Amino acid sequence: MADTVAPAILSPHVTPPRKRQVTLAVLCVTLLLVSLDNTILNVALPTIVRTLHATSSELQWIVAAYSVTLAGLLLSIGALGDRVGRKWVFLAGLALFGAGSAAAAWSTTPDLLTVARVGMGIGAAALMPSTLSILINVFPSEGERAKAIGIWSGTAGIGVAIGPILGGLLLAHFWWGSVFLVNVPICILGFIATIAFVPNSRNAQAKRADPVGALLSISGFGLLLWGIIEAPNLTWTSPSILAALIGGIFVIGSFAAWERRMADPMLPLRFFRNPRFSAAIASLAMVLFALIGMFFLLTQYFQFSLGYSALQTGLRIGPIAAVILVAAPTSILVVRRFGNRTVIVAGLVLVAAGLGLLSRTSVSSTYLQILPSLLLLGIGSGVAMAPSTESIMGSLPPDDAGVGSATSDTAMQMGGALGVGILGTILNLRYKEHVTSLIAGHGVPASVAHVVTGSLGGALVVAQRVPGHSGTTLAREAKSAFISGMDFSLVIGAAVVAIACIVVLVLLPNRSAGTS
Repeated sequence: MADTVAPAILSPHVTPPRKRQVTLAVLCVTLLLVSLDNTILNVALPTIVRTLHATSSELQWIVAAYSVTLAGLLLSIGALGDRVGRKWVFLAGLALFGAGSAAAAWSTTPDLLTVARVGMGIGAAALMPSTLSILINVFPSEGERAKAIGIWSGTAGIGVAIGPILGGLLLAHFWWGSVFLVNVPICILGFIATIAFVPNSRNAQAKRADPVGALLSISGFGLLLWGIIEAPNLTWTSPSILAALIGGIFVIGSFAAWERRMADPMLPLRFFRNPRFSAAIASLAMVLFALIGMFFLLTQYFQFSLGYSALQTGLRIGPIAAVILVAAPTSILVVRRFGNRTVIVAGLVLVAAGLGLLSRTSVSSTYLQILPSLLLLGIGSGVAMAPSTESIMGSLPPDDAGVGSATSDTAMQMGGALGVGILGTILNLRYKEHVTSLIAGHGVPASVAHVVTGSLGGALVVAQRVPGHSGTTLAREAKSAFISGMDFSLVIGAAVVAIACIVVLVLLPNRSAGTS
């Protein structure tokens, strides 16, 4: 995970070694919170369905609202921190993230939870750019800085790995809001420690924040996602869906036009003229598209279909994160021998193969039968992500490293949000179609039909209340419809990754690590 890094203006006094270590600890714990939130929520989704009666589309919004807000504000707030003081923006981020987490924990409806997630996304957008900028300022020595960045980077990976397991542990002992409430005391302690130990720094020559660009990017992608996610409920030809999709494309086009005319744009579009940069960005975004979209589907499958608890689900997702942590650093060594294009393509092929194999899941499948496909996904993601990131950074001059790394972060967040939106919608369309035809002609009240077609969790709750063979049949057919939709969405995901593989093969030059 990379962040916006403007050239650091060093503090007038060198930070003492002890204070540097405390600062590093504060920054890493904060980064751990942000990275945890990308995966800890997934295992709680089935519980949220049962407790808040959330539909599948509402679950998509709960997940995607955080990513879209974070991606839309990341570049702009990073520039703001460089100008007004990174410590102050970091403190504001802690306050917003903590307040958003508390609001999420105590939400009583899916809509309130989605709004709270937006608040958490704003806080995360203030935290992520600040952590690395402060770190670089506090560790002026190249050797110490390299070690600190290594610890910082490892923390992000650990957060992704332990998120599902921690979420499962919390849900085994507390209510679903605990996956958010756990953030609050850490944010409070981090706020106090930041005031006491973390030095401030800023860059007076940093570019201005771009609130118009941030608003256009969030609005454009938000409209697109709204159209995609709500289409199963309103049909693709609904005037409101068409207006959202067309409006989203128009606003994104306006964002591109705005950035092109800016003297100091939030997102320099000239980067995308470099095939190496564009192909690597596409690779990174599509890996996250597949990975986050798959997590969204699989956590529901494990709990609703296979009957695992939240903790059991977290433990069974863990191997994916574990192999990513091993494969990512190993891939850099392989790049030295075979070149980055070859390694990235191999990684994307493994991801596509993993999705394809997983799409063969049936009602009778067991965890051991799908484990090989999960390992393929983890290995492929780890193999592709590190050299893709290196290609992005290596394609840019050093002066553009900050905004380039933030652009890769933005691509990852948007890729993940689109994965949840598109793959989740494909599942919802097929699930709704199958279940609607199942209950047609049986005189099911409209309110009950809405619950049954809204989500698999809702259908299972209704099935438990229907006596005899009818309830058993509803549960079995609803699970079958969900798995059918999941399989089809995974096939589409594999096709999207395959297209990204072709793009990389055609556009990305094959370079070994260390070549320019």
